[in-house]
Amino acid sequence: MPHSPTSQHPDGPVDRRQHPNIILINCDDLGYGDLGCYGSKVNQTPAVDRMAAEGMRFTDFYMASPVCTPSRGAMMTGCYPPRIGFGSFEGLWVLFPGQPLGLNPDEMTMAKRLKQSGYATKLVGKWHCGDQKAFLPTRHGFDEYYGLPYSNDMGRQRADDVYPPLPLMNGGEVLQEQPDQCSLTERYVEQSVRFIREHKDRPFFLYLAHMHVHLPIFTPERFMRESENGRYGAAVAAIDWSTRVLMDELDRLGLSDETLVVFTSDNGSRCNGEGGSNGALRGVKGTTWEGGQRVPCIMRWPGVIPAGTVCRELTSAMDFLPTFAAIAEASEEADRLIDGKNILPLMRSGGTEKSPHRHFFYYMGDVLEAVRDAKWKLHVRKGEQSMQELYDLEADPGETRNLVDEHPEVVQRLTAAIDECRRDLGDEASGVQGANTRPPGRVEHPETLTHYHPEHPYICAMYDLEDRG
Repeated sequence: MPHSPTSQHPDGPVDRRQHPNIILINCDDLGYGDLGCYGSKVNQTPAVDRMAAEGMRFTDFYMASPVCTPSRGAMMTGCYPPRIGFGSFEGLWVLFPGQPLGLNPDEMTMAKRLKQSGYATKLVGKWHCGDQKAFLPTRHGFDEYYGLPYSNDMGRQRADDVYPPLPLMNGGEVLQEQPDQCSLTERYVEQSVRFIREHKDRPFFLYLAHMHVHLPIFTPERFMRESENGRYGAAVAAIDWSTRVLMDELDRLGLSDETLVVFTSDNGSRCNGEGGSNGALRGVKGTTWEGGQRVPCIMRWPGVIPAGTVCRELTSAMDFLPTFAAIAEASEEADRLIDGKNILPLMRSGGTEKSPHRHFFYYMGDVLEAVRDAKWKLHVRKGEQSMQELYDLEADPGETRNLVDEHPEVVQRLTAAIDECRRDLGDEASGVQGANTRPPGRVEHPETLTHYHPEHPYICAMYDLEDRG
């Protein structure tokens, strides 16, 4: 079928010159310092570095949570996790197999918005927003789904494991139990390339959600052999290889100029100096220090985003939904509050426009722990301990010098912002119920997707790495 910039969908013609393709690549636990273009000297990332050279690299980009389920739910909906009931999950940080909770089907996801505008939509990889049928990706705007419904460590890794076999899904069905994880990145790339080719003549949205670099790390032997940073470096190399394949496919089909590609990570690295790196940032995954939530973000869209630019403005993954909707000229949704902002003007300007955000709030679970504005960050809590520490993120992104006693006026101003956020979204530590929150989805009789059967012909009856993420 010959390429055409205009194609048909049920609501009428869609002009790709007005509605570009969108590819969102989301890594798992990849840290701020894990890419060459963010300073890594041990991981080889030429394809991602080329993306940065041909597009925009963000320095102050945040996920809405330092752990995966709430960060992914927030990214999908453009909302802080507590707004959508995704702060915690029956007391747990993330969702586990067979829990009754998930992303409420009433929520508007970026996939739903783009599908309404005539886009073909597919998720390849990790979902982690609920494994019950009512919560799967195909109920949230994705035409197609292929991947793991939750983290790759939530399978059988020892004989007495409490987890059921790890399910690899196709649509709403389990395709394979306990797949060989060394093969998954290549299988994900194959699925992604097939989707791009099948929809080259209409606008498409591809969400590629890698399992790397979440534990346990299984990679093909080639990447292990070439790595200068052990298994971790091999996983980063696999991510970079997959990025190169997708970019090459876009070039081959003549779609590069018609496609926005976004590359990011769901939270910071779980370690700093033991394979992974959050660069000069303090803290790791699971904390509201900068290393837990400030992550790499690169955007490439030739002819729209100026090449080789750096954006130092405050931005967030919650901005994806309204930004993608603006790109697709989707209708405004007036029936619900969201927290993301349209950053398309900032992207077009090469980072010279100002951020549309006045503040960014750091939640761990349902507890509000910190806030930042364009320059300052105030911490008010860490876990069970209240605190008051103030950092100048422009001069000290590593949060090493507490300036709380030197700038009482800043503390007062940011404390007022914290109080306003508590009234809006709530704060478990303060006992404040948010006025503008919505419930998660819930089912009455949850079931795990798989059940262990000793006679089943698993290719990997148990994974031989016991690492848990």
